Amino acid sequence: MTIVVLVPLLVLSLWTAIALNWSYSRGDRSGYVQKFSKKGWLCKTWEGELAIVNVPGSQPEIFRFTVRKDSVAEKIRRVMGDRVTVSYQQHVGIPFSCFGDTQYFVDSVRAITEMSPTAPMPPMPPAPTPGAGANPAQRP
Repeated sequence: MTIVVLVPLLVLSLWTAIALNWSYSRGDRSGYVQKFSKKGWLCKTWEGELAIVNVPGSQPEIFRFTVRKDSVAEKIRRVMGDRVTVSYQQHVGIPFSCFGDTQYFVDSVRAITEMSPTAPMPPMPPAPTPGAGANPAQRP
């Protein structure tokens, strides 16, 4: 009777360990973190949404993700509202939602610093005056 209980428990434990440690895919996504919260009844996980806007004025694609490390969660909280790139790993087949609501586990984030299209352009250097800096031997 003990084997009937222990074998499935061992298989489930092994499957969970493999699913959490083996990455099906990895990649980066850029956008704006629009929602980020710690949630769950027993197992609290950080869950977020990244709005990916390809063309201004279009409907954004929503990328839902999970964060397991509090240090990464704190970095995300600091850059909310800014355009960011998140690096993630996809873990397929995790049997319980206690480890996260999504398959996508973010492991790093960085803010993207770019010039805004509405920001003023930096001043242009003055145009050279004709004949200035020319070789005196070439003057007529």
